[in-house]
Amino acid sequence: MKKIFGAKKNKDPPPTIQDATDRITKRGDTVDEKIKKLDAELARYKEQIKKTRPGPAQEAVKARAMRVLKQRRMYEGQRDMLYNQTYNLDQVAFAAEGLKDAQQTMTAMKAANKELKGMMKTVKLEDIDSMQDEMMDLMDVSNEIQETLGRSYNVPDDIDEEELMGELDALEADMDFESESVPSYLQPDQESELNLPAAPTGHAAVPANQQQEDELGLPTVPQASIRT
Repeated sequence: MKKIFGAKKNKDPPPTIQDATDRITKRGDTVDEKIKKLDAELARYKEQIKKTRPGPAQEAVKARAMRVLKQRRMYEGQRDMLYNQTYNLDQVAFAAEGLKDAQQTMTAMKAANKELKGMMKTVKLEDIDSMQDEMMDLMDVSNEIQETLGRSYNVPDDIDEEELMGELDALEADMDFESESVPSYLQPDQESELNLPAAPTGHAAVPANQQQEDELGLPTVPQASIRT
């Protein structure tokens, strides 16, 4: 059967926007090359017109230049048309890319929405409020425990601070009175030493009217009275 009717041929995929853009751009480059060649030919004809004298020869060169100029105008129109097509394709490609981005964004948002719904099922606002209340109660109990452990023993709570300040002033006055009643010679100086008289140094001087004594306590005989 396939030999009689022939096998069904696979259809080629339709061209994409990028394929169409590349094809049109290639055609535009070809038209640009033709225009450049015509410009070079027009420049040559202009030089010939300047060099030739008015007459049949010059008119012939002008006719050729007019023909080339018409071709140039035609190619320029084609080039402008191709440029417009390329611009339109770029606009379509931009819109298509925007739609693709929007589709991906919607898909990502749907997946995130589904995930958030699943997470919200496991988290309840009532549980959060209850947990916060329990935490506040625990913190209050902890503060009470710390205050109880830090309480001083044998110190009454109803102490008058003004009374304590009066006792402190009385103690300072007593200390000042005791320091004034101590003699000056018993009060230590800046070096924390008593102001005692200095100890004598060397041999003590003997008064002139006092008779010297020997080791036994007897009066000594002057050396001048001893005769040899």
